[in-house]
Amino acid sequence: MRAIRARFLRWQWEGGPRRAPEERGVEAAARSLWWWSRAGGTRRRFSSAEMESTLKGIRGCGAPGVLDVDDAATVGGGVGDTYGEDCATEDQLVTPWTVSVAIGYNLMRDPRYNKGLAFTERERETHYLRGLLPPAIVSQELQERKIMNNIRQYQVPLQRYMAMMDLQENNERLFYKLLIDNVEELLPVVYTPTVGEACQKYGSIFSRPQGLFISLKEKGKILEVLKNWPERSIQVIVVTDGERILGLGDLGCQGMGIPVGKLALYTALGGVRPSACLPITLDVGTNNKDLLNDEFYIGLRQRRATGQEYTDFLQEFMTAVKQNYGEKVLIQFEDFANHNAFELLARYGTTHLVFNDDIQGTASVVLAGLIAAQKLLGGTLAEHTFLFLGAGEAGTGIAELIALEISRQTKAPIEECRKKIWLVDSKGLIVSSRKESLQHFKKPWAHEHETIGNLLDAVNAIKPTVLIGTSGKGQTFTQDVIEAISSFNERPIILALSNPTSQSECTAEQAYTWSKGRAVFATGSPFDPVEYDGKIYVPGQANNAYIFPGFGLGVVMSGAIRVHDDMLLAASEALAQQVSEENFEKGLIYPPFSNIRKISAHIAANVAAKAYELGLASRRPRPKDLVKYAESCMYSPVYRNYR
Repeated sequence: MRAIRARFLRWQWEGGPRRAPEERGVEAAARSLWWWSRAGGTRRRFSSAEMESTLKGIRGCGAPGVLDVDDAATVGGGVGDTYGEDCATEDQLVTPWTVSVAIGYNLMRDPRYNKGLAFTERERETHYLRGLLPPAIVSQELQERKIMNNIRQYQVPLQRYMAMMDLQENNERLFYKLLIDNVEELLPVVYTPTVGEACQKYGSIFSRPQGLFISLKEKGKILEVLKNWPERSIQVIVVTDGERILGLGDLGCQGMGIPVGKLALYTALGGVRPSACLPITLDVGTNNKDLLNDEFYIGLRQRRATGQEYTDFLQEFMTAVKQNYGEKVLIQFEDFANHNAFELLARYGTTHLVFNDDIQGTASVVLAGLIAAQKLLGGTLAEHTFLFLGAGEAGTGIAELIALEISRQTKAPIEECRKKIWLVDSKGLIVSSRKESLQHFKKPWAHEHETIGNLLDAVNAIKPTVLIGTSGKGQTFTQDVIEAISSFNERPIILALSNPTSQSECTAEQAYTWSKGRAVFATGSPFDPVEYDGKIYVPGQANNAYIFPGFGLGVVMSGAIRVHDDMLLAASEALAQQVSEENFEKGLIYPPFSNIRKISAHIAANVAAKAYELGLASRRPRPKDLVKYAESCMYSPVYRNYR
């Protein structure tokens, strides 16, 4: 027995897939090795929101940029394909490891390895499943058809969402197979708009935790909390504090639905392994009185922490993440309020691998649509005048990336390019006379002009060719506004980007009807095709899901240690290149989601290439064919055969 113990502990030290918890003791370790041997295992090793130019102003003069990597701020990192999840390992036999080899009842209760009735005769014999399953053996494809048939029976979207979450907790591979093969039908279920309702009712529908909840109670112990998560090889973290969930406001701890949904798309659309994804909610309280008085609310019942207390809590979290997971874990900030989102990106953009989807992801996908629209309409971005309704994270982030792309194309100073872009906030057009009272991220957009108090007057005065809504307020693109922009543009570009559907600035039917079918139109949430004057118009969806999954894969597969603005431009260009002539004929400026994995592979390749060009990639040698490498790195939901 002593020899067995020694061999097992040495095997763990040399790279075994999972280390047994210390509290299990040596006897547990010996039992684990016995099960491993019985199962026929072989010994082997398993192995930024505001753009950079604006962020420099927030960091201060002389502060380091993204490319100025300080050796003192870097640590080691890197992960291996422990569970055989990548496309490249589809034919590889895997051992269903938990702490020991998963067998019998425990194997069926582990969502990573459970196959339900798809376990083969040999697997049922080898892994002690006899009698625990009915005798029928079915294929994964038949399971998929059955589940989709069941989901379609539900009339209420939230019921479909709950059914999908139950499947994810029971059979991980089947969940992702279903989502990948039926992405256009299921994307609105697991993501916007349904995820918004799920967050609002999260306390009532909560059954099992799907990520880490780190509250102020854990202050001083965040590193210990991170170590409670069973996976060690984390590549992507999506974190929120729940203060600005979609257009729904402060949902506190119940914002967890957003990180869970985003990471499901990282895997399904971008191919990042589910075992490498970690959703986190930072619970610093909520100012939502309805939630504080709700008996089913699952978070801290106190008002939000602010000021130094909030800053110290975030600092401890960011330090603990790097200490526990290394330099190359991508931290995506999600649905933080404006006043925190820009500060966090400015503060940590030079010391951590951070990304804000609300600012950078939205900006990248909108820019891609605008680049594609130039192929449809002709001309260049520099020939347009842009007017935004909304000057928060999304609006200013999009505006800055557009200005950067115009500057890149024309070689003009970015300050000059910004003058083509105008923003309207809750107090009217942002002009220089308001500069002293503006938040720092709005100041670059304060141009010389008389004061204008509403959107319609701004449209008539500025005469934009592109109208973009990021206000989070529904029905703000009124008939008067759309008729006005259509009166001096043959083909106005109108993007109503606010989510969920109820908060969209206008509907697809309104945009096409009021513009008499001339608008090039896209939204943030899905809308059905519209018939106008005998013609069918298909609205595009400027959905962040086009960008962030492929962007994340590109960052991970290149081993990038920082996010640079040029990587976002590379993602936009890759997406725009995927719009076909057939799409243009339908008036679309985005490709269909049915090709999303192919699209993500091209985006990942472009992002990785830019990371190598900038000297930010750490994975060597550089793959010769980055698209093929991206495809080989993608998670495959096909069932594996067990030893």
